[in-house]
Amino acid sequence: MNQRTEEPVTVSVGLGERAYEILIGAGLLARAGAEIAARLPGARAAIVTDENVATLHLEPLQEGLGAAGIESTAITLPPGERSKSFDALEETVDGILGARLERRDVVIALGGGVMGDLAGFAAGIVRRGMNFVQVPTSLLAQVDSSVGGKTGINTRHGKNLVGVFHQPRLVIADTATLDTLPGRELRAGYAEVAKYGLIDRPDFFAWLEANWRDVFSGSAARTEAIARSCRAKAEIVERDERESGERALLNLGHTFGHALEAATGYDSARLVHGEGVAIGMVLAHRFSARMNLASPDDADRVEAHLREVGLPTRLEHISGALPGAEALLSYIAQDKKVSRGALTFILTHGVGRSFIAKDVPASQVLAFLRECQTK
Repeated sequence: MNQRTEEPVTVSVGLGERAYEILIGAGLLARAGAEIAARLPGARAAIVTDENVATLHLEPLQEGLGAAGIESTAITLPPGERSKSFDALEETVDGILGARLERRDVVIALGGGVMGDLAGFAAGIVRRGMNFVQVPTSLLAQVDSSVGGKTGINTRHGKNLVGVFHQPRLVIADTATLDTLPGRELRAGYAEVAKYGLIDRPDFFAWLEANWRDVFSGSAARTEAIARSCRAKAEIVERDERESGERALLNLGHTFGHALEAATGYDSARLVHGEGVAIGMVLAHRFSARMNLASPDDADRVEAHLREVGLPTRLEHISGALPGAEALLSYIAQDKKVSRGALTFILTHGVGRSFIAKDVPASQVLAFLRECQTK
């Protein structure tokens, strides 16, 4: 792994007694132990990670913890979305309890969004709530899933339907870990970066259109993009921690995207989360245009940029057959953005002008999905 280091950028998440910092920069794995020890003196740790990430990053993290006097044990699980399951949750909980960790100790998530969601859920329920630290190693996790305290697992009924809100005590985003990501995973994470511009920061989206190559190359633009994304999310989380209002805007593209993930059986060979979000964001803009809420030109602009960076943007870009429009609608209806049976979507009046649309007629969604499948 590239051992370059840089002074981290700090983004604060202001949640009163649950406030915490996000540290962003290269070479932070080595100093993670010191940062954790400063905030949680005397704590022992359970590191929840997957087999792929463990090979690359577990040793330097454990060395840093040991140098800071933090005793740690590793719980290593299979990689991929299928580890967001009841079976993996049970294995994680058993590992934490088997290490005899106490409530004042800490669960550390090392990996992408799957490990963060799973480890955070375990930390939220073991001993009725343990300390939790996020050490995200994917771009998607660094800009989205590691921030805000949403944790959970999937079930056969849908994605993220079982979980808790459990804020981390610290997020350590070592940007050097992104150098080890496959290109596909980096692109998938970029979809969540673009999302922040499309929600309410049109200037950021325009900046990304001009600078995305530098973000991918690992220059200072990458750190800037991550920091700007984290600030955008932190500001929304501070105003709406438990998604009772505007935090739902962070789900732009996710209602369509989650339905597509469920329709592919969470098979990462066919579709990973960020790719589902990319297609979902294009669908949200196309649907908004169909509802005469926005110009088709905005949807064209969003699709052109996401396609330029190498992301899928249409249903036909998903390998293998998809179920029909009626089945896709059933997955949407099961999504947790549904309230008392009414369909809720994040739609848009244009780039950077997203809004929460409640009581969206299912008949119009169905007609739109049919159109998408016949084009």
